[in-house]
Amino acid sequence: MGRLRFSFGTMSSGKSTLALQIHHNLSATNMGLLCSMHDRAGAHVSSALGVSTPAVEVHPDLNFVSLARNHQAAHGALDYLVCDEAQFYTDPQVEQLAEVVDELDVDVYAFGLLTDFRGKLFPGSARLLEIADERMELQVQARCWCGEAATHNARLHDGIQVYDGDVVLIDDGSAAQVTYELRCRSHWISGESGPVADRFKAAG
Repeated sequence: MGRLRFSFGTMSSGKSTLALQIHHNLSATNMGLLCSMHDRAGAHVSSALGVSTPAVEVHPDLNFVSLARNHQAAHGALDYLVCDEAQFYTDPQVEQLAEVVDELDVDVYAFGLLTDFRGKLFPGSARLLEIADERMELQVQARCWCGEAATHNARLHDGIQVYDGDVVLIDDGSAAQVTYELRCRSHWISGESGPVADRFKAAG
């Protein structure tokens, strides 16, 4: 019987690296697909370490059950799906992943952030927490600038933390430079910047 596994962590906790490693290992003896959404490299899964592999690009209209059935029809088998950036998936898409597991006996490995820059659960991650067979926090612990364990992803505009805006940020041509910084809860709440952000503000 297949399993739906959800692995989560902050930025820089190794989610995409692990997704690539699992796909690499499984693909040696099994038939599977690597999927991602809003990856920095487009239709790829890319790690901050510099490794990148082509992937099925997920969009809101993609149906994972149809994708799996079509792959089975074309290739005779489908043993697994590795799904990166799963926090961006819609509720129906997460439920489709569960259907792929239950109806087609396919293992699904989903990876994603838990919360956005506002400190709120991503809808896709919330649904995965609700229905996944296994939920695992990644053990590669990212750090806040103060040295404490990072629990939040902060969005900065010109070095200043912001708490409102679109969850998926599309470049609107504004002059503000948008960056992200890992923070512990205390510094995420206070908005206090680390040395990198402070240097940016000083340079501006």
